[in-house]
Amino acid sequence: MSFRAPDGGDPIRLSQQAMKPALPRRFYRDVTVQAEDDGSFSVRLDGRQARTSAKRLLTLPTQELAEAVADEWRAQVELINPANMPLTRMAFAAHDAVAPDPEPVLAELIRYAGTDLLCYRATEPESLALRQTQAWDPLLAWMDERYGARFMLAEGVMHVAQPPETLAAAGAAARASTGPFSIAGLHVMTALAGSLVIALAVRDGRLGVAEAWAAAHVDEDHQIARWGEDAEAKARRDRRFADFAAAAQACKAGLTA
Repeated sequence: MSFRAPDGGDPIRLSQQAMKPALPRRFYRDVTVQAEDDGSFSVRLDGRQARTSAKRLLTLPTQELAEAVADEWRAQVELINPANMPLTRMAFAAHDAVAPDPEPVLAELIRYAGTDLLCYRATEPESLALRQTQAWDPLLAWMDERYGARFMLAEGVMHVAQPPETLAAAGAAARASTGPFSIAGLHVMTALAGSLVIALAVRDGRLGVAEAWAAAHVDEDHQIARWGEDAEAKARRDRRFADFAAAAQACKAGLTA
């Protein structure tokens, strides 16, 4: 005999929901953007400057990014749901996780370069190997030409150690992102794509956001073409794409500020 909750719901699911922190209620009416004396832009909630999770004042490097963040705050109805605010979460990460000390984040980007997705190739089926070659080889050639980073390739999942000079060149490329927004955006793109090369290609304008996302999902798209895609997996991928797009916007805004 299985236990059911009094309302007929799944008790495990209900208990998991009960453990989730309650979302804060929307406490403001008006959302505005204000230019600050230092050239940054703030988001104001009923005239008061918004703050990050760590209580730091929330500022954005460009007016365009500030307006986009403000739109997320305007879109909240009764509750404030961070899951629906990817640009706001990016801004919080830039202020709270990167600005105090960028070095650990930059070091992690270099570690990603040591296991970049684009270096690990399938041998079969032939159709997948061909897709990988077509999508990834031009990006590796671009990385070599632009930054002098020549990556070694491996078949399957066996680790291949990248030459020290390759990692040094990739690290120098990552360090071209000097501000917290650019670094945070580059890091999130790299983590979601599994590839520093793809993230750099977006930052530098070599790839658009949709192109980059497709390049990062060659294997997954090959499987979907063969077996189809379930609704839950698609919803999860859509959420990740929204985060990737937000990271790209923050990264580029941080470069131009």
